[in-house]
Amino acid sequence: MTKRTWHPAILVVALGSVWITNAATLAAAADYPTKPVRLVVGFAPGGGTDTTARAISQKLTAALGQQVIVDNRPGASGTIAADIVANATPDGYTVLLGTIALVINPSLATKMPFDTLKDLAPVTRAADSTNILVVHPSVPSKSVKELIALAKSKPLNCGSSGVGGAGHLAVELFNLQAGTKITHVAYKGGGPAIVDLLAGNIQMIFATAASSIGHIKAGKIRALAVTTAKRSSLVPELPTIAEAGLPGFEANNWNGVLVPANTPRPIINRLNKEFAAALNLPDIKEFLFKQGLEAAAGTPEEFAAYMKSEMAKWAKVIKAAGIKVN
Repeated sequence: MTKRTWHPAILVVALGSVWITNAATLAAAADYPTKPVRLVVGFAPGGGTDTTARAISQKLTAALGQQVIVDNRPGASGTIAADIVANATPDGYTVLLGTIALVINPSLATKMPFDTLKDLAPVTRAADSTNILVVHPSVPSKSVKELIALAKSKPLNCGSSGVGGAGHLAVELFNLQAGTKITHVAYKGGGPAIVDLLAGNIQMIFATAASSIGHIKAGKIRALAVTTAKRSSLVPELPTIAEAGLPGFEANNWNGVLVPANTPRPIINRLNKEFAAALNLPDIKEFLFKQGLEAAAGTPEEFAAYMKSEMAKWAKVIKAAGIKVN
């Protein structure tokens, strides 16, 4: 084996190229942004992720001094949009407002076109969607512990918006932790599931706050607990499922901001700062509140750790439940 040696002149040129590249990157980051920024959303206009993106984009446009344009690329539960961002130039001009699907899809799909944890760089968690465990009034259970006992004594059906969605995974996580065998019933959307719950055709749902709070207040369904790790300001009187009987339980939808891997850290820091500032504006918080959402901005490191833990948790649940998506 021969040991490679570098000629001093070649080494100087190589080091000089690295220095020039780094200097150019830092200079570009310092001037960022100098042109419009594309905020890619993996769902059609009018949905929750889209309306959140459009509300935030207006604030970002003012803060960044450049137009922030929402680009809807629906399909494959957000995978099409995420793949566009994962393969974009890492310069901060293509940004993703992703969802929990980013950490669920890798365990559901036979093959993914990108690696969520390697090809995307977290900027900040954006918003949490509080899900509420609700039951039909005919169900006698008044608490999570009573529901678990009931589920162990008789068959119960739990509806959701579809196979592999947050509501479906919530009931499977519940089954796994509580030792129950509640049957999942998939619908083509959360609306039809709520309709069947109101009719008494199913006994329970892990429903979004937006779709259920009105019915809860009207006494048409009963709320037992929220699925978030902490109590929600939307329904502060409700305990979390974790404190009501299943320690460690957390199953909520969320949105998060990501950019292509290798995006310069100064650009990530700028985006983190501006997204966090926008999310914490009183009018944006009020807008999110009306949508059943709560601002959840944090550091890139916090979001990265959260995504890793979510991916590991849902991979275990999906495997245990044998969930498959055609």
